[in-house]
Amino acid sequence: MNVLLVEDDVELAQFIQKGLQSEGISVSMAFDGVIGRSMVNEHRFDVVVLDVNIPGMNGYDLCRYVKQNWPAIPVILLTALGSLDNKVLGFESGADDYLTKPFAFKELLFRLKALARRHSPRPLLPQRLQLLDLELDTQSHQVWRAGQRINLTAREYALLEYLLANQGRVVSRVSIQENVWDVHFNTNTNVVDVYINYLRRKIDTVDPKLLHTVFGVGYMIGAEP
Repeated sequence: MNVLLVEDDVELAQFIQKGLQSEGISVSMAFDGVIGRSMVNEHRFDVVVLDVNIPGMNGYDLCRYVKQNWPAIPVILLTALGSLDNKVLGFESGADDYLTKPFAFKELLFRLKALARRHSPRPLLPQRLQLLDLELDTQSHQVWRAGQRINLTAREYALLEYLLANQGRVVSRVSIQENVWDVHFNTNTNVVDVYINYLRRKIDTVDPKLLHTVFGVGYMIGAEP
């Protein structure tokens, strides 16, 4: 595995590099976002690990840049900013996982390996997923409800695509975490619930309501609750 680590704390970066190299993982380091961007442009990486508060180009912007140009490269944000708002902003920027400092090295190692293992092509979906008057194009990533185009963020789109691919079935929060965010993160967080609410505000502005909560179990998209 070839990892790019962008972290301006030199001591921490060297600690992570040493630990990962002891596991047979190749690690390239950058100490600011601009250099990190240049390295992404010049080399192939299996996973990118970014601190948020880095000079030159912050981690959120660098994450967006990576995802816009190389969407298949998974990104982990590694930062002391651990509030829910910061996590939502991180996932909104395209991050696949979010690890809050201080952290256990073994957890970082697990998340890296899990991302690399799971970040493989998913089964092909049909070009058009439809539920009543809700339509989603899996190639253009466009969504319509009652003939009206709906603008979704990348994470909102991924969540809706997963729900529509499983329409009529209840999917748990853990299942959503694994399939939309690719890896496990703290199950005590309500990030999934936050994004479900984002979707509701956009796709359920007309009747019938399609996105349903199954209390104690998870969520379902369908004509009937």
